Amino acid sequence: MNLPNKLTILRVILIPFFVVFMLVKVFGEPDKYVALTIFVIASLTDMLDGKIARKYNLVTNFGKFMDPMADKLLVCSAMICLIGDKLSSWIVIIIISRELIISGFRLVASDNGVVIAASWWGKYKTVSQMTMIILLILDWNFVWFQVLEYIFIYLALVLTVISLVDYIVKNKEVISDGGK
Repeated sequence: MNLPNKLTILRVILIPFFVVFMLVKVFGEPDKYVALTIFVIASLTDMLDGKIARKYNLVTNFGKFMDPMADKLLVCSAMICLIGDKLSSWIVIIIISRELIISGFRLVASDNGVVIAASWWGKYKTVSQMTMIILLILDWNFVWFQVLEYIFIYLALVLTVISLVDYIVKNKEVISDGGK
């Protein structure tokens, strides 16, 4: 198993630890900083595994499947942990729905030998979601910071919808004829 795939597996392994520190009061107030640290490390493995895989030609079928899956698991787990506290459930439902739709698209396309590459809109969406999560975990009680949180919540939501529309428009043949 190559290094990028190990980093992807590490990201998946970190998720339950992140969730525990988000939801269970282990150390009290420091829990959010432990959770934040785990989330940032896991997010950095996302950036790192892709760069290493492309630079050293270590792209594998396992990585093509598991890397986006690990990202979705991390981000969706974080957003679910934040529901009710700082994040509305309807926003999380829209974001998770987009992830499931795109995963379905990729599965149908893959079955037909078509690879759907990540778009720039999808990358912007991921960065905005991860930034939003970091801000919401920090939850600093300053007016300007709370405004920044709301900006990133709605930016992530808008980019989620834009990236979904972009995928559908660019890959409509996957829906219309199964990619054949």
